[in-house]
Parts: sequence; structure tokens; C-alpha cells
Amino acid sequence: MKIDTKVKKTKKGGYSTTEEVLEKYRSSVPVVDMILHTRAIRKLLATYIDALPTLINSDTGKIHTNYNQTGTATGRLSSNNPNLQNIPVRTDDGREIRRAFIADPGCLMLSADYSQIELRLMADISGDPDMIGAFAEGADIHRATAAKIYHLAQQDVTDDERRNAKTANFGIIYGISAFGLAERLGIPRQEAKQLIEGYFRSYPKVKEYMENTVESAREKGYVATVMGRRRMIPEINSRSAVVRGYAERNAINAPLQGSAADIIKTAMVRIHRRMHAEGLLSKMIMQVHDELIFNVVPEELDAVQRIVTSEMESAYSGRVPLTVSSGVAHNWLEAH
Repeated sequence: MKIDTKVKKTKKGGYSTTEEVLEKYRSSVPVVDMILHTRAIRKLLATYIDALPTLINSDTGKIHTNYNQTGTATGRLSSNNPNLQNIPVRTDDGREIRRAFIADPGCLMLSADYSQIELRLMADISGDPDMIGAFAEGADIHRATAAKIYHLAQQDVTDDERRNAKTANFGIIYGISAFGLAERLGIPRQEAKQLIEGYFRSYPKVKEYMENTVESAREKGYVATVMGRRRMIPEINSRSAVVRGYAERNAINAPLQGSAADIIKTAMVRIHRRMHAEGLLSKMIMQVHDELIFNVVPEELDAVQRIVTSEMESAYSGRVPLTVSSGVAHNWLEAH
């Protein structure tokens, strides 16, 4: 096995075996995949499988969390004691944890999730006509982006090209660099640089939005969401390039993530009011950023789905429609 002598080392001079380092060898060294898989299983056991049952309330037989309204700079709700917003979703093994979250006896669990809300907000706020058009046509935004970057018809886009475009779509709204994109996709830095340049050529208004937002933040010291809530960013005028760069990325993303937070909170209030006004027994039981989860009385399912979809999709009216996907099952895994 060849070891890259330039990889990170520990303070004692040994080779680092952190997940970040080992991931680079996952495809070429079989034992590395086994090590990472074992570590992941051990974390699931310790953090969720063994821990969550100990947190069940003896009076209700349920787990209860706290939601914090002012716990994040972007305005997102945060959750603690325990944090139910970090239940795994990225791996098959991790997703199985969600199977343990079930509806009340005789009830159903409804999951309603905004579809690509931050990308839709980027299209709306930036006013980029091609991105707006792709959403208006109901196109697969990642395939549409790949087609523009690689100068192809959408039907000719490969899975790898779509994957690259998807990573660029989500990465760029967080201010990802060519180095970061190269690391994430496992491609040369020059190729990642060309991918980002192709993205901005495809969506020039997005680049203009990002530049204008940073400049405005430098002048005002803050950015704002679509509902007018401000996030102060004093570090954007720092003398430190590292601190300033971090602040610039926050300036670009905060109006998007913050607007998404404002929108779902608005929807939550409206949904609660309508369900109460209609005398429904079903309850909203959890929020995970862009997703709402409900415990639903079966006879009320149609009414709840109608209310939830209507209020979530109408919580903000812009140039790009918001869309919601929902699922129903007896547990969270199958409902999502």
C-alpha cells in the first residue's frame, strides 16, 4: 500500500487516521472502507441506538426535544436535549435510525419537505433568467445546470456530470472554492476551477448577486432575508484575509438559509392556526430545517396534507414557486 508522505500527521509525528485522511484511500485500499464503516457503526450505536432509549420520558413514553428560536446566526431553529435535527440521513445505516421514530398507535406520520428551497431562493433573489426558467419548467435543476456547463442537451448529460453540477449548485451558495470542490468531487483543482467558471458563465446573475451582496455587506455591515430580518457581519471588513473570506461566505449564504428559515417558520405558524381553527386532532411534532413532521389521525390525513402543502407553498411568493414533497407511513424513515 502506497502512503502519501504529504498527508496530515499527528502532533507526535505519526500518520493521521482521521476520517478526512482515510477517505482518500477508501476506493483503493479495501481495509480502509472496513475501518470507516466500523467507526460509523460504533458512532450510531453510541450516539443514537444506545443513547436515545435512555431519553424517553417515563410519563409520556416519548422523546421530547427543545427548539431554540435564537440559537443560530442564520435564524434557523436549533434543537437540543436531545438534538433531533441531526438524526443521520446520508448513509443507509444512518437512515435506519429514523425507523425508530413512529406515530402514535392508530396514527400515521406525515413528512413534508421543501424541495431545493435554497436553490429556488437563489434563482429568485439573483433574478437569473435561466435558473428561474429551469425551475418554472419543472426541469431537473442539476441536469439543467450540467447541460449548460458542459454544453450538452439535457438528455445527453451523464450521471457523473449531473453529480458534478449538483455539488456545484449546492456548494456555490455556500461559497465553495475550487480547492473545496475538487476535494468533494475527487477531481483535479483545475477541473474544479473550470467547473465553477462554467457555472458562473451559465448563471451570470448568480455571480452578480454574490458580488453585490458582499459589497453591500461591506458598506452596511449586515445582510437581510427576504422578510427583512438582518444578520450583522462585522467581520467582513477584517484585516485578516481568512476572517474576511469566512465573513464573505456568510454574507452570500445568510440571505438564502435565513430566508428559508423565515419561510418555514411562517408556514409553521399558519399551519398551526389552520389546524386549530378546523378542530383537527393531528399535531405538528417536529421540524428539521426544511422538513415538517406530523402525527396524523388517519381520518384527517387528506385535510392535513391539504393544509400543510398549501401553507408551505404559499408562505413566500416570489418569481420561483416553492414546491413541497410529502410522504405518509407509520415511521419517519418510510414517510420521508
